[in-house]
Amino acid sequence: MKEFDLLCKEVEKLNSEEYVEFLKIKSLKLLASLKLITDNGIEGDIAFCSFMIGSVVADGKLSEEEYILILPLLRAFFGEDVNYEECKKIISKSLKENKEIKNTIDTMVDVFGMLSDELKEDAITVCLLICSIDGKISFKEKKWIKQLIK
Repeated sequence: MKEFDLLCKEVEKLNSEEYVEFLKIKSLKLLASLKLITDNGIEGDIAFCSFMIGSVVADGKLSEEEYILILPLLRAFFGEDVNYEECKKIISKSLKENKEIKNTIDTMVDVFGMLSDELKEDAITVCLLICSIDGKISFKEKKWIKQLIK
């Protein structure tokens, strides 16, 4: 895998067109692979989506740009009626209840054990892309994502 900090810098430098295309390609490839390696095709998706949401809010904040990007995931988890303010409340509550976050990490680490090195790099890249939507990957976001590398 590329040096983590170098990968972070590369992701932060992408222009909006490169960003969208790169996210689309990596996400589709990764989600298709996760469906193939899990028993029912759903567990890997849910674990990864949960981890991506965790990545976005690891810094304790949720920007509107991040919210818009992960809105389809949030609606899948919390229902179609979720809005930005409700989402911030849900995330704030989740951050306070560390147990749920710990379970997400454990599940994602298990799923990661089934991935090739290339797919692991893709998963980390997707998380970094989502975190960089606001132009910067914070220290806390990097720390959250680095848990997958260990």
